[in-house]
Amino acid sequence: MRVPVSWLTEHLDVSEEVTTQDLVDAFVRIGIEVDDVSGLGPVTGPLVVGRVAEIEELTEFKKPIRFCRVEVGESDDVTAAGEAEPDDEDDDEDGPFEHEGPHGLKTRGIICGASNFAEGDLVVVALPGAVLPGGFAIGARKTYGRTSDGMICSARELGLGDDHSGILVLPPATASPGDDARELLGLDDTLIEVTPTPDRGYALSIRGLARELSNALDVPFGDPGQREVPEADRDAWPVRVEDTEGCRRFVLRRVKDLDATAPTPWWMRRRLMLAGIRSISLAVDVTNYVMLELGHPLHAFATSAVQGDLVVRKAKPGEKLTTLDDAERVLDVDDVVIADDSGVISLAGTMGGASTEITPESTDVLLEAAHWDPASISRTARRHKLFSEAAKRFERFTDPQLCAVAVELAANLLRQYGDGSIQPGRTDEGGVEPNPPVTMPINLPDQVAGVRYERGVTVRRLAQIGCKVAVSTSDDGIGLVTAIPPSWRGDLVQPADLVEEVLRLEGYESIPSTLPAAPAGRGLTDRQRRRRGVARALAESGYVEVLPFPFVGEAVWDAFGLPADDARRRTVRVRNPLEADRDRMTTTLLPGLLDTLQRNVSRGTKDVALFHIGQVVLPAPNPVKVPELGVERRPADEELAVLEAAVPMQPLHVGVVLAGQRQRAGWWGKGEQANWADAVEAARTVAEAAGVELTVSAADLPPFHPGRCARLKVGEWPVGHAGELHPKVVEALGLPPRTVAMELDLDAIPLPDSRPAPSVSGYPPVLLDVALVAAADVPSADLAEALRAGAGELLEDITLFDAYSGEQVGEGNRSLAYSLRFRAPDRTLTVEEATKARDAAVAAAGERFGATIRA
Repeated sequence: MRVPVSWLTEHLDVSEEVTTQDLVDAFVRIGIEVDDVSGLGPVTGPLVVGRVAEIEELTEFKKPIRFCRVEVGESDDVTAAGEAEPDDEDDDEDGPFEHEGPHGLKTRGIICGASNFAEGDLVVVALPGAVLPGGFAIGARKTYGRTSDGMICSARELGLGDDHSGILVLPPATASPGDDARELLGLDDTLIEVTPTPDRGYALSIRGLARELSNALDVPFGDPGQREVPEADRDAWPVRVEDTEGCRRFVLRRVKDLDATAPTPWWMRRRLMLAGIRSISLAVDVTNYVMLELGHPLHAFATSAVQGDLVVRKAKPGEKLTTLDDAERVLDVDDVVIADDSGVISLAGTMGGASTEITPESTDVLLEAAHWDPASISRTARRHKLFSEAAKRFERFTDPQLCAVAVELAANLLRQYGDGSIQPGRTDEGGVEPNPPVTMPINLPDQVAGVRYERGVTVRRLAQIGCKVAVSTSDDGIGLVTAIPPSWRGDLVQPADLVEEVLRLEGYESIPSTLPAAPAGRGLTDRQRRRRGVARALAESGYVEVLPFPFVGEAVWDAFGLPADDARRRTVRVRNPLEADRDRMTTTLLPGLLDTLQRNVSRGTKDVALFHIGQVVLPAPNPVKVPELGVERRPADEELAVLEAAVPMQPLHVGVVLAGQRQRAGWWGKGEQANWADAVEAARTVAEAAGVELTVSAADLPPFHPGRCARLKVGEWPVGHAGELHPKVVEALGLPPRTVAMELDLDAIPLPDSRPAPSVSGYPPVLLDVALVAAADVPSADLAEALRAGAGELLEDITLFDAYSGEQVGEGNRSLAYSLRFRAPDRTLTVEEATKARDAAVAAAGERFGATIRA
């Protein structure tokens, strides 16, 4: 919300010594974010009020151009500051001082492309020598065949707002030609743009912000909402509230005989303009002004267009409404609407209907103020993507006691500036119960903050925010404070809320930021150390850690090619998703990782290696029903057990995706494309960091390629999979060809009881190679395991370094070559001993798989 300082301080008794920076510091101190502080202007040089005396339409150009004669209050021998005297050459028929206006004032000729003003209108003129915001200097110049001696300004050019649709036209009798426009426009003012937190809807108003400043600066505050409201002896218009949950209170006031041509007073137009709201008409401007002043949105109906009684109800199936933005909207049965005999005429709390819109001919208006259910308005605004200024306030809770005050203020403004006649009577249907009292120990703020506040601070601060406060003593002698929250604070419902108010107004900086001392003998758990070790190992291997979006949609499982009964399709739905098409908690890390990979590739990164360590949610096939428990007592142990049983498993996984070249090409040679083996190697890196050893075997699991997928085990327990993604998955997700991935369940990997330091032998190894011919379907890992078992304790390491298939080994066979490293821990190993161990390994492989030494 953007507010001018002059309007903000109108309700505060502050001295001249209080600067804008003091106000900004006060806002920040009490928890209201300040986004921007900007002064109006600056404008230097001559800026005056002018009256348009004559308009000549120049039709010989492609776009509409006007040559205007504007009275600026000059006489023959007076020129503007910074302007040169016109010479004889310029004193021609198009010169600035040729004509005399109808009021005896000399005119200036000015070229203008806007068409929203007419002869006789008052405008703001920047004369030659003026410099507008942005360093835009004004001077006399030849253009469109005329001499333009100045510029007629828009609000945006003057730094008053963003409206650049036309010239800033001042109301009649606002000033006289030649008057200094700076003082009239208030260009010495400053704008503060604030963003209150969503729970503080009252702060989206001058009333609420001024009250906050009053509390922060400890200065008197004049509440604009404290107005005398006359008793209503009759209804202004018949109203029937059917949806009492969606609308708790509905107020109407009727104003007749309004001068539809009456201009909005300049002071009101200026405030709306500085707040970023465009002036439309007096009736509409008044409702917007009251909304900004008090924080309670109003709506004005053209009474002549309302047919019969008004009804507040839920929309019916199939009903439609054309709103004020000329969009036809299909209503939902959850939408709260206002209807008459013709049907729906307003989307309650969000936007009015076009059929009852205030027009330039409207002389009879119905002013409506209501208290709408915040949740209903929030759902309607998001459903229709219609985030109006009214909806922003209603969904954050508005003061129900302001309904009558707001319509009375608006009605009086229409009577004062539009000569309207306020009709007797006021419709006031329904009512809102006062906020319930909240009781807490009087020293609870001290306990929460760890600060001993002065005596009486809690009572004083709660009274400042509008609470009715009473102090008492409990039976056991504890001091208590009971606060009845004010009508505009629907967020104060428990002691913690009152504590927050006391701490906020006392200043968060008064709370010491001292870290508690860590108990001796404690530190990271084994699981925490393992997680950090895994992350460090992957980072050192060239992978980049990312934090993907943790939610998925149902469509991703179809892209993965998962069967209908796959357990990964069984997910937990999020009630309030951040994205409507991703409303499920993921059961695997791969969707988020692959989405991040695709985003990076789409932005020009070809070689990508990413990893993520995070939790997945695995609901049980038959989830336990969650009991509904109150907050008045601690749940029983049995209830806590049921709650814990209802929480789905959330194991910690580690995932890796890799695309492009594993080793990039360069002057050193060709690059190396990433393949399934790199995914397996990433899993081995994780296992090594976790202190375990993986067993790798072939597998077939979507979304992996059936012939390039590995099952990863620790002992006999499967802990994950790795490999190349299926080509159809790659195509469906828009991934690079041959993308590989790996995912491990870290929580399924046992924590080793101890991790002894490795022993390093000082004796030399014996290196021997062996090439075995075996059936092509024999996994290389199983054959290596047979060799390891047959070689015994002397075998220190075994590595596959070659695989061959061809005529030399026979059809259906392949040759696998292994490098064996033998070493004895206590002596120098002889070649004969190593050869004997190798022969034993070959014999074991032959006995188990029928492998023979390749000739």
